[in-house]
Amino acid sequence: MDLDALDHKIISALEADARMSFSDLADLVGLSKTPCWKRVKALEDAGIIKGYRTMLDPARLGFGLEAFVQISIDVELFEAFEAAVRRHPLIWRCHATTGEADYLLHVIAVDMPALDRLLRQELNRLPGVRHTITSMSTREIKSEISLANAARHAGG
Repeated sequence: MDLDALDHKIISALEADARMSFSDLADLVGLSKTPCWKRVKALEDAGIIKGYRTMLDPARLGFGLEAFVQISIDVELFEAFEAAVRRHPLIWRCHATTGEADYLLHVIAVDMPALDRLLRQELNRLPGVRHTITSMSTREIKSEISLANAARHAGG
């Protein structure tokens, strides 16, 4: 689906405030409510809008530490490893990577003893894990981007 200027306005507005009513969104982008709703529906159907969610602050929920764990695995166990990762509640994100490690995990923990337990007793015991390297986050510089602005910048 090729995005036009109106589609970019819609996704930018929804990215900033997904709770915005269709009436407010339509006013903001210069459409009436029904055509605006149809455009949003088309963006959803095309998979450009994947869903709507509430963003929570991990620190305010008691998770004082974030870490990044590079993991090398036995390749034949990648399916079991990935299934275990999907189920684990403290693994925030996981990416398959190129380079020395096979995966990069972004994990959260309440404190250092909890992170140590997570690393030693849980992550190192996931299927196929051969080697891990952990880096601690000392502070967050940037946590997200506006994908709507990135798409506009990239000409998408």
